[in-house]
Amino acid sequence: MDKFRMIFQFFQSNQESFMNGICGIMALASTQMYSAFDFNCPCLPHYNLAYGLGILLVPPFILFLLGFVLNNNISMLAEEWRRPRGQRGKDPSVLRYMFCSMAQRAMIAPAVWLSVTLLDGKCITCAFCTWVPVEALGNASHPHLSPGEIQRLLARIPCKEIYNGQQLIANEVAVRYLRCISQALGWCFVLLMTTLAFLVRSLRPCFSQAAFLKSRYWSHYIDIERKLFDETCAEHARSFAKVCIQQFFEGMSTDLVAARCHLPRKAPADTGEAAEKLLGITDQGTMNMALKSWHRCKPPLHLHPPALPTGNGWAGEGQPPMQPSAPRREAVAHYSWV
Repeated sequence: MDKFRMIFQFFQSNQESFMNGICGIMALASTQMYSAFDFNCPCLPHYNLAYGLGILLVPPFILFLLGFVLNNNISMLAEEWRRPRGQRGKDPSVLRYMFCSMAQRAMIAPAVWLSVTLLDGKCITCAFCTWVPVEALGNASHPHLSPGEIQRLLARIPCKEIYNGQQLIANEVAVRYLRCISQALGWCFVLLMTTLAFLVRSLRPCFSQAAFLKSRYWSHYIDIERKLFDETCAEHARSFAKVCIQQFFEGMSTDLVAARCHLPRKAPADTGEAAEKLLGITDQGTMNMALKSWHRCKPPLHLHPPALPTGNGWAGEGQPPMQPSAPRREAVAHYSWV
């Protein structure tokens, strides 16, 4: 249990570790789904190709979309892409980094499905059984068989229990031929994906490491900023609800006192603390305006010290901060009346 707890804590350490764990679970789930899937080829000339290629390509596409859906950054990417420019510009490199990062993680489960399916060979055998070269592997000069009948016989190759074309081509020969081709394609696919991953990991720091670090940093910043904003809004909503409920019960107690129902009344100790967390936003319209302002014109990424009040108002941003004056000493004289 301690090992599982450590693994779970590692997955929760940051957003990337969490998404890597989700992608790993999806990759294992894809292999389990394929092993539990009951593959039944229709063994018909016009349906084998559609069924085989459908099982080969449709589940990876679904897993790819599911990888995007399970990624928490997809909504953040869409929000950052569609929001108005406002006071903060949008960096295309950051958006591109976020999309590429999500796409790379979402492609893990589809790649595992394609690799397992091609190495198993059932889909290729079902899809391309009618393309077996009978001239090279069987008896193409078998009499009393039209081209349509030959296609129907070849379409039954994946279904060993109903195959009756041993005089044309042996079932074991055709299946082994197609499975060898499928496994060759599978190992080539695995080698291609491994080579691409190696090149991306090894060559990217050699060309654009500074730009990569910049995009990664601001991508993490957007994620953290969104989480902090959600936490702040949740804390404000909790304080707002607490003050509303307390005011409601205070009003009810006042009505009961007016109705000559004397009840013990004790002022809550945390009313002032909850009111301080409201930050001056005490009505629904002001809160809605604040939320719209955050979406339309986010503050610029430029930190500056808070402005100090002057005689005519608040000091501007460009003025230097005023140094606090030294405390004035006061002399106290004691007079004694004798």
